[in-house]
Amino acid sequence: MATTLVSDPAAAHCVKRSMGHLALHYGKAEDGPVASRLLQVFGMVETQVLNLPNGSNFYRFVVDSDHLSRGDGIIYLSMLPEPQRALVDAIHAVLKIGTSDQHEAVTAYNAMLESDPEGSFHFGFLVDSLEDLERMVLHLRELNESDPQFKGRLAITMNRARAGEAAVDARLDASPIFGDCTRYAYGRNGVQVFVTTDIVTSGQLGDRMYFEFDYVFPGYDSHILSVVES
Repeated sequence: MATTLVSDPAAAHCVKRSMGHLALHYGKAEDGPVASRLLQVFGMVETQVLNLPNGSNFYRFVVDSDHLSRGDGIIYLSMLPEPQRALVDAIHAVLKIGTSDQHEAVTAYNAMLESDPEGSFHFGFLVDSLEDLERMVLHLRELNESDPQFKGRLAITMNRARAGEAAVDARLDASPIFGDCTRYAYGRNGVQVFVTTDIVTSGQLGDRMYFEFDYVFPGYDSHILSVVES
């Protein structure tokens, strides 16, 4: 059974906070425009492109147009710094990643993420329209199948809400993307979409990034982002 906690109201209202920014990286200079395009497919708004002397680009995005000139809701995107690339290469060499002698810890880690994409570092967005989320997933599937820049570089995993709320169940049964989904979220009254890609690099192995997109059905106090169920 989940236990929810209530923060001390006096402490909670001392200082107002918001999520400021996240810095993301792409691996190679030629992946910069591709990574930028991907974030725009995700719905991010590109506000700046800065050409750097090393031939790469630095990008600034915001989560929506309401954050254009604010100091929060920002995503910075740039090429992986060379010292970090050297560290990633050393990790891959020592652990023999991608070879027949790959370290068993890497194999187990990859298997965990294959089963549960939110089991390690990931970046989550909340969207306010299920229809827009459905359109985005259908578009991403098309890109992964036929677009020269994206083909074979996107993997999509979805979780539908746990069954039990008739209206939610009916809507998801009729969904073009969740209708045949057999995976379930750790909660009710919401859905999750995970996009895994090597266009953006992060995580323990520095070779991929996991993006999450959530939708919560309105009118429910208990949902996937308010109460986690085992």
